[in-house]
Amino acid sequence: MPDAYSAVELRLLLEEVCADLCRFEHTIARGIRPDAINIDRETHLGPPGTFADIRIQPHGQPARFVEVNFGYTNEALVKSLQRKYHVPTAVTKAANGVVLVVDEFGRPDYARLIAQARAVLHPGLELEVWNEARLQQMIKRHFNADVDRIVPDRLLDVRAAIEHAMGRHAFLAKPGQPYEHDALRAQLLWHLGFWRVRELYEKAGHPRQVLQPATYPEVAIVIADLCSFSSFVRDTSDARVVRESLTSFYAKVRSQIIDRGGLLYQFVGDEVVGIFGLPDRREGYLDAAYETARAICSIGKSVTSQWQRRIDRLQPAHGVHIGMALGEIELLSLRPYSRTHIGFVGDGLNVAARLMGQAGCDEIVVSNSLYARINPRWQPEFSETEPIDAKNVGRIAGWRSKVVV
Repeated sequence: MPDAYSAVELRLLLEEVCADLCRFEHTIARGIRPDAINIDRETHLGPPGTFADIRIQPHGQPARFVEVNFGYTNEALVKSLQRKYHVPTAVTKAANGVVLVVDEFGRPDYARLIAQARAVLHPGLELEVWNEARLQQMIKRHFNADVDRIVPDRLLDVRAAIEHAMGRHAFLAKPGQPYEHDALRAQLLWHLGFWRVRELYEKAGHPRQVLQPATYPEVAIVIADLCSFSSFVRDTSDARVVRESLTSFYAKVRSQIIDRGGLLYQFVGDEVVGIFGLPDRREGYLDAAYETARAICSIGKSVTSQWQRRIDRLQPAHGVHIGMALGEIELLSLRPYSRTHIGFVGDGLNVAARLMGQAGCDEIVVSNSLYARINPRWQPEFSETEPIDAKNVGRIAGWRSKVVV
C-alpha cells in the first residue's frame, strides 16, 4: 500500500482517469451524444457528509456511482460503502449501480471483501468491480496505452495518452492518420474539454478559429471560492495537505465545468472562473451554468470537509460561495496573434465577482438579469437580496439561493 499522502494523490489521479474512461465508454463505445450524459464529481447523496466520488447520468437512464477506493484497508472500504449506500436516499434510489475501483494485488481476503462490499449496498444497487486488470484493459481499449502497474508514474504516462486520444477525437484525426498534439490543441482541451472542442471544431474547421478574439454578449459567468480559505491555510501545519486539498478542488471543479459544456477560464488562489455561452450560446447553457454552480457547492463542501478531517483546529465554515452574472465579455489574446494564451475582460466578470462577495457558504447569488432568464423550475429557490453596493460597479439587484449539502 502507498503511504497516506501518495495514496491521496493516486486516488485523485485515478478519479480523473475513471471519469475520462466513463466519458469515452458512453460517448464513443456506446454512441451516446456527449451532451446526453452528465458526469458529476462529489455528488451529495443526502445524509450529511456523504458524497459519491463520481456520478454517471445518461439522460433518461438510471445513474451509476463510481467509488475510487485504491489504498483503503478492507475495513475502511466496507465502512465507506455502507455509510454512503446502505440506507436508500432519493439520490441513490435513482441509480442502479456502484462501480468499485479497487486494488486487488496484495490485498488479503479479496473475494471476501468484494462479497462484503456487495452486501452493504441497498437493494436496487448492483456492484461492478474495476480492479487493476479491468482498468488496464479499458485504458488499452480506449486510449491505446499499456499500463503494467497502477502507480503514479505509470498513470502520468496514461494521462498523456488520454490527452492524445482526446485530441485525436476532438480534432477529427482518422485512424492511422498522423496527429500533432500541439500547444494550441492542448490549451483548447484544457479550457473546454474534448467533446465541446469537437463540437466547435466541426463548425470552425481550424483550431485557431475555435476561440477567436471578439465581443461575446449574454455570457453566463460563474465565480466561486472556498469559504474560510485563509483560516484553513493558517491552521494547516503540513503544506502537503494544503496542496492536495487545492489540487482536489481544482481538478473536480474543472471537470464539472467542462463536462457541462462550459469553459474553464482560470484559477486564482482558491477562486475559479467558469464561462458558459462562449463562443456560442448552445441550447440550455444557462441551465448548465446554474447546475454547475450547484454542483460546485457539493464539491466545495466535500473538499473542505475532508480538509477539516486532516487538521486539528475547527474551521468556522466549510464549502464555497458563488456569484453568477449574465453579461458581455471580451475575449482577447494575451500575446499578438496568439490563440494559445487568452484572457477575458468585461462587466459580467466584475458583477459576478462582486456578487460572490455577498454570498454566504453554500450560497449562490445571481444578477437580476440572470435570474429573469433562468429556468422557472429553479426560481422558487431564490429570494431577492437588498440592493448590493458593488465597488467600481454600482448598485446591483440580486437574488440569493441556498444549496443544501
